[in-house]
Amino acid sequence: MPDTVRRDAGAAAPAEADPAQRRLANLVLPDATPLPSAYAEADRRQAVADLLTENRFDPTGVAGGPFALHLCVRDGRLVFDIRDGEDTPVRAVALALGPFRRLIKDYHLIVESHEQAVAEGGHEARIQAIDMGRRGLHNEGAELLTQRLEGRIGLDFETARRLFTLVCALHQRI
Repeated sequence: MPDTVRRDAGAAAPAEADPAQRRLANLVLPDATPLPSAYAEADRRQAVADLLTENRFDPTGVAGGPFALHLCVRDGRLVFDIRDGEDTPVRAVALALGPFRRLIKDYHLIVESHEQAVAEGGHEARIQAIDMGRRGLHNEGAELLTQRLEGRIGLDFETARRLFTLVCALHQRI
């Protein structure tokens, strides 16, 4: 099964498209119930807020923008359901979750370690080391996401990092 499903006629974005419009203006996640931990929920909320404040989201072959993104996990795949300003579906991109599983698992372990260190009144150096590990996982996840979306959706690094946070949150709900 291919990773990409096109819902549009395949029209290329015009060369004169305003780069400022190649962004996300809305993000919809399938379930608004809080995540199991307060830390993970705060991380998810912050990722959404930061993502909607500043991002670059440039779906190949889709004119216009800004876009709405309905992000979900369906049948073991991460689905980017891209919509126009009127919330009309224009393209969907589905990625297998397999390549992300190790990073997602490690990310959840890091979050648990951080929560445990804070609850135990851990030393600042330990908490900083855990945060450095978390940032490293975010960077790895962002690089993998960018690679897997290459030729389908253009992202800047910070947008990819924030989307990886949301991928981990979605996976935690499964």
